[in-house]
Amino acid sequence: MNTTLAYDTEDTRWAAVQARDVAADGHFVYAVRTTGVYCPPSSMARSPKRENVEFFDSAKAAEAAGYRPSRRARADQTSAAAERAALVARACRVIEASQTPPSLDDLAQEVGMSPFHFHRVFKAETGLTPKAYSSAYRARKLRGELSSPQASITDAIYGAGFNSNSRFYEAADDLLGMRARDYRAGGAGAVIRFAVGQCSLGAILVAQSQRGICAILLGDDPERLVRDLQDQFPKAEIIGCDGEFEDWIARVVGFIEAPAVGLHLPLDVQGTAFQERVWRALREIPPGTTASYTEIAQRIGAPKAVRAVAQACATNPIAVAIPCHRVVRRDGELAGYRWGVDRKRELLRRELEG
Repeated sequence: MNTTLAYDTEDTRWAAVQARDVAADGHFVYAVRTTGVYCPPSSMARSPKRENVEFFDSAKAAEAAGYRPSRRARADQTSAAAERAALVARACRVIEASQTPPSLDDLAQEVGMSPFHFHRVFKAETGLTPKAYSSAYRARKLRGELSSPQASITDAIYGAGFNSNSRFYEAADDLLGMRARDYRAGGAGAVIRFAVGQCSLGAILVAQSQRGICAILLGDDPERLVRDLQDQFPKAEIIGCDGEFEDWIARVVGFIEAPAVGLHLPLDVQGTAFQERVWRALREIPPGTTASYTEIAQRIGAPKAVRAVAQACATNPIAVAIPCHRVVRRDGELAGYRWGVDRKRELLRRELEG
């Protein structure tokens, strides 16, 4: 049976509820109009009348419709959440221990799920697909191997799990953003072009690597921004822009002045797997809206990592394009901002009025 379609009709869902089908858990919940609560299909609660039941694809959808979890559902959610976290952690360890990235089917089989369900659960828990997690882990391991002065590049290649030089060099640019020898030299050989301009928020610097925008910095002192860029890429070749590159900074400045125009630029985002999860979540916050650090932690499947989320926001190197200014405290008040709380307040004001 195709598990992605097994519970796609009300008839099959009602049959699963009547059978208390454990396999249906995670595919949908049912709500009872007369009690105002919802339950998983396998719930051992007293069977309701069919005319009082409606179905939802998720607990979140049921709650949005005004239902609350039953006592048993709350207990089941806690138990199920712990089980999901344990299964995803197990899959992560398999990925990290594998010489080559395991397939989605192999990972799903390892934890006893269908590939479709496993993919959905893994992304919900980690904020990444299994493939993206594997790439991020391999990139982090590769950076660590290349940072060791004792190891040769060949040693680093095999230490990071590549079983051939050719496989490595096919992927190295995407993993590192530059050639391995350049990364090992602290960015030596990499070319980063930049431009400095002025906008209503002060000085602005936009920098581009071979892969895309790698820095957008705001401040009061243009020379300080250039020094910050040099500190970020200490051994790269950093050169001032030509006339063509000025269009990039004009687009960023235009977005700052009028957020409604949008900003669509290729980005060269490099961070830890956790930072990249946070930064990806930030880019999903619509203009004119905000999210709390707690909400971001929940969205990436790490509800206890609120401080780590705040730290990832504080180290974001690409202002406005990765909109960390849209993250606020739980009470809605503005928290710190790498480029100053006043700039954060003004960016939000423009988006809300835009």
